[in-house]
Order: sequence, then C-alpha cells, then structure tokens
Amino acid sequence: MKAWIPHEHGRSMLGELPDGVRVEIAPDPDRLPSDPSGVQFWVPPFLARSEVVRLAADLPDLRVVQLLTAGADAWADRLPDGVVLCDARGVHDSPTAEWVVTAILAHLRMFPYFARAQSRHEWSYAQATPTDELAGKRVLIVGAGSIGAALTARLRPFEVELTLVARTARPAEGVRGVAELPALLPAADIVVLLVPLTGATRGLVDARFLAAMPDGALLVNAARGPVADTDALVAELKTGRLSAALDVTDPEPLPADHPLWELPNVLLTPHVGGTVRGLLPRGYRLAGDQLRRLVAGEPLLNEVVDGY
Repeated sequence: MKAWIPHEHGRSMLGELPDGVRVEIAPDPDRLPSDPSGVQFWVPPFLARSEVVRLAADLPDLRVVQLLTAGADAWADRLPDGVVLCDARGVHDSPTAEWVVTAILAHLRMFPYFARAQSRHEWSYAQATPTDELAGKRVLIVGAGSIGAALTARLRPFEVELTLVARTARPAEGVRGVAELPALLPAADIVVLLVPLTGATRGLVDARFLAAMPDGALLVNAARGPVADTDALVAELKTGRLSAALDVTDPEPLPADHPLWELPNVLLTPHVGGTVRGLLPRGYRLAGDQLRRLVAGEPLLNEVVDGY
C-alpha cells in the first residue's frame, strides 16, 4: 500500500506501520513523489488549497483522505465516489479551546487597548479601568462537539454559566438544540461559534441572530468565516453595540482594505486557533492509527458526515 503525507518529519510520527506500507512525501501538487497510481491513503497539507483538493481526482486507487484539519468543508462532496474522508477530530481540541479562552479574556481585560497604548508609550490606567471580568458571565457555545467539550472544561473554573447548543438537542448531556437559539441568545454575554461549515451553518449568524444578542455581548468565531454573514456582522459591529473576536473571516485572508481591520471593538487573528507546535505530532499519530486500521480492515475514526 502506498501512502502520501506532506512532511518528511511526519514519517517518524506515524509510529510503527504494517509491512507493505510505503510512505512517500507529497508536499503539494507540483512536487509529487511518484506516479499517483497505487496511492490508497493520502494526508493532504494542512489548510490545503483548492488545487490540492482537485488532486484527489487524479489518484485512481485512492481509498482514504485523512485531513490534518478539524474542518472538512473544503473537501466535502468533492471526492470521487468510494473515497472515505476523515477529519482530525480531537487533534485541535486543546489549542482551539485555548485560543477561545485567550480571546475572551483579552477582550474582557482590554488587552488590545493596552497593547495600542503601549505602542504609543501611554500609561492608560485612568482611561481604561475598571475592566470587565469573565467570572459570572453567561457563555453560549454553539457547537457541542469535541472542541466544545474541551472549551467547556477550560471555562468551568472561571465561574461562568455555560449553555451548549448542537443541531439536535441531547437532554441527557444538557445540550440544547439549535432551534432554541432565538430564545437563548438574548441571555448570552458571550457567544462562541465552534460549528463546522455545512449547508445548515453557512450564514447562521445573520442580522437576526446578531440583533438577538444583548447590548455589550461578545461574538467569538473560532469556526469558519462563512458561518457568519460578514455584511451583517460589519453593520452590527459598526454601531458599537456588540464586539467580536475573530480567528476566521469571510473572505479569508481578509483584504487589507476591509472595514473589520479598523473597528476598535474587533480582535482579529489570522486563523491560528489550531496552529500550535503540537499540531503535527497529534495529527500524524491519528494518521498512523488510521493506516493501521485500514490495513487491518478495522473501522476508521472520524469519518465525515454532515452536521455538528
């Protein structure tokens, strides 16, 4: 069996593989290591571009695509029939949850304001205190998957009131259904988006969604940019009624002349929530496990299905 992975140092991270598995390094479509025939297992580059996705059609023996990303929106419904798509569920839980906590605390404790003051050499104590705090806040997490669980575990020590929402309610787990959002949003101080991008979640955060959030609330998008309607988001944020912390945008990368850059109530990072030093070791451990499962004829983990 031939397997392609994007990093040379990923070989050692895969762990011991069954006899007959040949691993080759395929960093991008312009540098393929061998004839595409015979490739049955493929780990594409992280955050692969559209031309990488199209390469799947040129791999006649492909059986499994194992992503290094938790999101599979760039790949869903674009693979040849019979090819199994698996995401990296679990790989990004801790870093993405950390990013969300960091973004919330940075906003509430006004770190962006103080960073701008530092760049001006200004001791802005009187102008910016007292700041807000996380304790006592009502946090609504939209997306109750593995990242949502990781975020829940990290937020509980901050003495917050947590509500989780998924597409379908899970009463035994205390998870509410997405149909309840109109009733839940007015009571949320912080709304965190952790859903995958699907037909059901594209544009979920529209003008009506934003209008239902209370004055002074914070929207945190660690999901995908198109989950939020950008025009509606910009219009609401320009009023100053809400704030936002965004690791993802639509479009992405965000053009230099986009109005989101200039809004003082917006904290922006360039889609770095899951990009940490532990990403590749965790991702390749998963890929190695999947390869062993494939050879042994065992069920694969993280097969992509619609929903959240």
